[in-house]
Amino acid sequence: MNNKRLIILGIIILVCAIMCKLIFMGLKNIKIDEFKPAAVIFVVDASASNQAKLDEEIKYLKSICSILDPEDAIKILRVSEKSYLIYEGAPTDGSGITKALNKFTEYDSSEYGTAYGEALKKAFDHCLTMKKEGYTPSVVVIGDLENEGDISKQIDWETLPQNVKNVQKYIPEISMMFAYAEPEKLDYVKTKLNPVLGEKKLIIVNEITVNKSQRKLLEAIGR
Repeated sequence: MNNKRLIILGIIILVCAIMCKLIFMGLKNIKIDEFKPAAVIFVVDASASNQAKLDEEIKYLKSICSILDPEDAIKILRVSEKSYLIYEGAPTDGSGITKALNKFTEYDSSEYGTAYGEALKKAFDHCLTMKKEGYTPSVVVIGDLENEGDISKQIDWETLPQNVKNVQKYIPEISMMFAYAEPEKLDYVKTKLNPVLGEKKLIIVNEITVNKSQRKLLEAIGR
């Protein structure tokens, strides 16, 4: 009787030992994804031609900020006759973002033009800097993409794809979003940049499809 109990006990101990070893090996092989903060560079059109949609676009920008992580970073470039940085900091700083947008996107009748090309150059420079700081960069362009004013400051659509390729050499994971332009212009963007960025890294958003675009952006930055 004692021998039988010893045998049963031995089997139980052996089974427990095997189970513990399997659990240990399973836990050892589990890879925990390392969180990598994102840097979203916004390009916001404050020109005369885009004023009608600007309030809606600003709300959209804020909706993107609301789904980002506190450890992420954002920069906002204002576009009109010229382009310059109006905000940089955390996406959770709602008050600071609102104040900067309200102050620096007001219509200025003395300005004429849309310096989208200048803005994208600055955005790419910011992306390269943020990459060095350990961020996953993304560029979000919000506006009608109208070319007006100084040609040298506008987007050169013939050279832009190569410029993006040059950035990809240092930032293979870079993504771009274009939002709120007319469908015809967005289709042109798709034609030019989709061969470079691909479906997952290029997001095209018109005023009807904005509700689903935030999720796509999160996927593009690896969330």
